[in-house]
Parts: sequence; C-alpha cells; structure tokens
Amino acid sequence: MDYIVNTHRLQMEPSGSDVVLRILDENAGDRIEPLDIGPNAHRQIGTHLSIPAKYYTKMREENPDLLSTNVNSWFERSDSQRMLRVLDGRARAFLSNRYLRMDHLQIAEAVLPIISEIKDARFESCQITEDRMYIKVVNPRLQQEVVPGDIVQAGLIISNSEVGLGSVNIQPLIYRLVCSNGMVVNDAVTRRNHIGRINSAEENFQLYSAETLAADDHAFLLKVQDTVRAAVDEANFSRVVGMMQEAANAKMNTANVPEVVRLASRDFGITDEEHPGVLQHLIEGKDLTLYGLANAVTRYSQDVESYDRATDLESIGYNILSMPAKRWNSINQMAA
Repeated sequence: MDYIVNTHRLQMEPSGSDVVLRILDENAGDRIEPLDIGPNAHRQIGTHLSIPAKYYTKMREENPDLLSTNVNSWFERSDSQRMLRVLDGRARAFLSNRYLRMDHLQIAEAVLPIISEIKDARFESCQITEDRMYIKVVNPRLQQEVVPGDIVQAGLIISNSEVGLGSVNIQPLIYRLVCSNGMVVNDAVTRRNHIGRINSAEENFQLYSAETLAADDHAFLLKVQDTVRAAVDEANFSRVVGMMQEAANAKMNTANVPEVVRLASRDFGITDEEHPGVLQHLIEGKDLTLYGLANAVTRYSQDVESYDRATDLESIGYNILSMPAKRWNSINQMAA
C-alpha cells in the first residue's frame, strides 16, 4: 500500500525497544494501524528532517523517546506532503510526493518477453533485495576469448528500486566462464528516474496500485524493451573485450603488490575490510596485471553476503579495468 500524507499528521512513538509510525486523522485517531519502520525509511526520515545519520541512529538505539520527540517536532514544523510505501505493516520508504512508482513487476513484465526472444539466453542470477530487483542474463551465443583459454560472454543486467534508491537501469554485463565472474559495464546505460506528477493528500490518502501503470509510463516501458533488445550488442561487446585484452598487457608493479591493491581499492571505493579479500583472489589468480586486478574484484564479489554490494563490486571491477593508463601508472609508481 502507498499513502500520501502530511507530515503534521505523522507521529513517531516508542514501542518496546524501537519506534513505530502513526498516521493520524483530524481527531488524532489512527487512520491505519501503527507501522513498523524499515531501515531505509528511517534513513529517509532522518535525511528529510536534516537529522545527522549518526545522531539519528544513536537516539534510535539508546533513547527512542528522544528520537520520537525530535522527529515529531520537525514533522510538525516541516508540514510537507510525503509518500509512504508500506508492505506487510512496515513503512519501507519515506519519499517525495512526486515519486513515480515503477514497481519490479512492471519492469519484469516488460523485459521478460524480450529476453525470451534471445536464443539460448541463460538467467545467470536473479534477486530481489530489500532495496532493489536484479535480473542478470547471459547470451552464450555471443562470446570471445580475451587470452587463450579465457572466454567471456555477453549479457545484460536489469535493476530497479521501489524505495527511492536508484532509477531503472539496463546495462551490459560481461560474464567470464573461467570463474563465473560477472562484470557490469557502467558506461552504457538506459536510466529512468522515479519522478512523476505531484500527488496531493487532498486528492487521496491511499494510492492504488492501478495508478502505477499510468499511460505516461508506457513510452518508457517500450524504450526499456528496445534497450533490452539492443543491450547485448556485438560491437559494444567487442569494444569491451578489446579493453580487457589491453588490460591483460598492463603489468602491475610487483615490488609491492599489496600496496597496489590498497591504493586501487581506496580510489575505487573498496573498503578496508574488503581489500584483503581482493588481494587474496589476485594472488590465487596468478595474474599480476590490470586485468587480473579487475577480475580479482569481481571474483571477490562472490564472497560478499549482500547481493547489492556484490553487484556494486561487479561495477567497480569494470571501473578498474577501464581506468586511464595514466591513472594505472600513477598507482604503480605510488606503490613502489
């Protein structure tokens, strides 16, 4: 269920060791049952009210009464209209009233018939997480060899968020057969941000799911279908394979391999907790090149529990692979 509400009709209350969210009518009664609040909605409430994230979390964990007092005071003062996305009695998103609901089902209904047209297409991985849906598909009929014995296949990844954490994305995917790694190609993407018309609480309290399939989204869904057809493009695939072949010849400074990995990790958003795992896979792969480092990152993605973070690492692997030669040389020089 989705609701458009005025913030001065919202009230946070302590409940046990946590808090709940109430939606009040003009007589201060509950319009619906009090809602549990998911982690994403908590983050969005804090952001909307300009409460620093660390302080918000500290209040929630240590003093829910204080959090409720803070939030309710700013709710009353902000007097804005927001969209609440609710599932199973829990607020999972707290969004702008212009948020355009593009749900996973809509995207799946648009893309799955097109994917079925790709002969021998293989669903390599699919997942719905708290934040996103992912569909990863490989076309085994389109493949090339990077170096002898190292074959990659073309594919695509389709992703969507229903809770305000990203637009609809369609991106090429490179699948490496040697170790079942996926690499998301970041520089070719069809994107649709979730921004639509302003919804008013005076118009409706509850937004019905049928409205999600608005006519003005039809053109975009057709574009999504066209992009899926074109995503596994032979010319683009060959271009990326060419980059891989160049990276396979970009040698690493072996005087201090751990420092090369640390510097590259820092530059590309790999955390201090993650980079030792990348280093391990680099050493095990015995390929001390830029290509080997990119593959170590995508291989490490398989060790990560979070599917969202694993997909991020597949994108980071491509970012490393495609870094300019000047930047790669600089990393090697700094590690010396």
